[in-house]
Amino acid sequence: MTNLSALKCAALSLALIAAGAPLTVLPLAAQQGVPIASDTMLTGSLNDAPRPHAQAVRATGRIQVDGLLDEATWDEAFVIDRFVQLRPSPGAPVSERTEVRILYDDENLYVGAELYDSNPSGIVRSPLQRDNSTAQGATFAISLDTFLDGRNGAVFFFNAGGVIRDAQTAEDGRVRNVAWNSAANVKTRVHDRGWTVELLIPWTSLRFDGSREEQIWGMHLFRRIRRKNEEAMWAPVDRGWTTYNVSRAGTLGGLDGIRPGRNLSVKPYVVSSRSAGFLRPDTESDFEGGADIKYGITSGVTLDLSLNTDFSQVEADRPQVNLTRFSLFFPEQREFFLENQSLFQFGDRGSSGASERDFTLFHSRRIGLSPARAPLPILGGGRISGTAGPLRVGLLNMQSRSEGDVAAENFAVARVRGELHPNLTVGAMVVNRTTTTGANADNRSYGVDADFTALNDYLLVRSYLASTEGTESDGTSVERSFASRLSVSWEDPLWDISAMYRKIDEDFSPGAGFVRRRGIWHAYTKVGIRPQVFWGVVEELSPSFETHHFTALGGDLETREMGGGLRVGLRDGSNASFNFTDRFERVHEAFSVGGATVPAGEHNFREGSVSYGSSGGRAFSLRMNVGGGGFYNGNRLTIGGSALARLGGDRAVIDISADNNRIDLPGQQAVNAAVYTASAKYFFSTSLLTTALVQFDEAAQELVTDLRLNWVHAPLSDVYLVLTERRDTEARHVLERLLTLKVTRLFQF
Repeated sequence: MTNLSALKCAALSLALIAAGAPLTVLPLAAQQGVPIASDTMLTGSLNDAPRPHAQAVRATGRIQVDGLLDEATWDEAFVIDRFVQLRPSPGAPVSERTEVRILYDDENLYVGAELYDSNPSGIVRSPLQRDNSTAQGATFAISLDTFLDGRNGAVFFFNAGGVIRDAQTAEDGRVRNVAWNSAANVKTRVHDRGWTVELLIPWTSLRFDGSREEQIWGMHLFRRIRRKNEEAMWAPVDRGWTTYNVSRAGTLGGLDGIRPGRNLSVKPYVVSSRSAGFLRPDTESDFEGGADIKYGITSGVTLDLSLNTDFSQVEADRPQVNLTRFSLFFPEQREFFLENQSLFQFGDRGSSGASERDFTLFHSRRIGLSPARAPLPILGGGRISGTAGPLRVGLLNMQSRSEGDVAAENFAVARVRGELHPNLTVGAMVVNRTTTTGANADNRSYGVDADFTALNDYLLVRSYLASTEGTESDGTSVERSFASRLSVSWEDPLWDISAMYRKIDEDFSPGAGFVRRRGIWHAYTKVGIRPQVFWGVVEELSPSFETHHFTALGGDLETREMGGGLRVGLRDGSNASFNFTDRFERVHEAFSVGGATVPAGEHNFREGSVSYGSSGGRAFSLRMNVGGGGFYNGNRLTIGGSALARLGGDRAVIDISADNNRIDLPGQQAVNAAVYTASAKYFFSTSLLTTALVQFDEAAQELVTDLRLNWVHAPLSDVYLVLTERRDTEARHVLERLLTLKVTRLFQF
């Protein structure tokens, strides 16, 4: 019954895809049109407006990247000055003069942007930390679709302080890899006319087909004027589309006679550490080294090798309050696994009722970390990833070492995705986890998935079919079990409608993945609308209604959630939301929440919440939420919030947050499940910063302190000094203390 049901779900998915296969969108080249006048107000769908074109010009002299566009060769460049608002007035010209110029030579691409501002003192700056979100400050961005396929690209964001946030995008923005780092060099200057960006991107940081004598690339240009809550693009797009959606980009030509480099880099490291604490009764000192190697096999495929992989510089996990009977999902934070992570995603991606926090076939946190999230030594491994013709391919193999009672293990992953049709993307994944010491045990996972888009990409159909099997350490075979999903969503500038149906067998167990709930049928629906209004300070209203319906495989109702919400967006960037949910939960076995025990039985209860978040573009921003109502057979009150202060412009950031839940269950003493976090960051410059993080988990009575100094002594080369401590506040002793010094250096060839 279970296998047949999964196959039916997959067959229905393929039938829907086949039914829509004739639908297409115009190729990017066919969408080019007449340039838009700088003072033209566009109406209707901005996605349908002509795509603009620009020419890069070969530099006639040396360019010094200093934030001053004072070299004579900049005067020879093509001037891009027609930008169209996304918000607050879609289709209107940008309110502040914006000029972008693009030059190149045999080694680099150069971008110069003059971002004029009638009130320079009001330019909002965001923190001086690489890869930090630029959403809360003045921003300039460029994306480059170097193969002009309308699917893949490199995206670069910059704030007024000269900080870069770079990323890779695939599948037209649905897949984003913000862990990717380039060797781009940028300088910015704030002056009495606004601010200036001068950018150098080495050809070695980009993947493109060097056999073409003339390159024509897709290009997006973006500007955010944060003090006005204004966003503008060079290539007009509707709300909901961003610089990651390269299918809506303009084009850049004139790049003649350029060639990619050898794309070989070596990044060795040395690390010295000293540990102590109750869990480490013998004080230990350690010194070791390793290296990461990156090589561009082709213009689109990269080989990464790692020897004696080390993650001592990674921050500790943020504690989470768990008010359910299911496991928590902790995201990956380690740089080696974050790079190209999106390629290895399989499962409940995105939204539409379920995300990777519900099911993912491969979760890299299972490598080198124990079930209790303690680090395990990794011998090393390798990864091949990238784009080969119409396919995106990924191969990963990592080997961990044994430690104590934990056996050494090997993890192998193979992933492929490609377009069978301009609107149809299909993929497959195989994952194997096996012990290499001690008793033999293995787990194998397989899966196929498909995404279908149509009607200006507003319609998205997603599906997958996955299975697992394996062998226990005692030789017992684990029978094959299945998981499957079919979802359909429609998301345009006004409507957000989706439906999903998925099934997960009771014994479905991906050994290198994550599953929140097993043995269920899950049905989900959502209807939402997002009209843009102009009611005084109100800019957008987003009412929505959602339902979740979980049943056991035998048909008994397990969980039902029905709720509505309203989000109100304000013109200054702040927002408020109101939510109400009616719930039913069938609990088969009593479980503990923060010291209180939820009894077995059937529970009907209702809960509501109100939240408000002020504009993040201000020096001081605040988010507050209050919720409560029923909680199984009792009551719950939730009070939480955070406060963020930026001091000295972009030099210092203080962030304090709290999430407190008071739970009252009949016949039991009221308990509090709370997490408190405080962090402070000070940026001496874009290359030297220090951070302090303190976290307290009231339920676990555990205090975590993380202090670190990071010096970027050369491009993508760091010195880390880190002190991490875990303290049991109830027993009043240090569980673990680790002092680490790590030095890395990038060499490019």
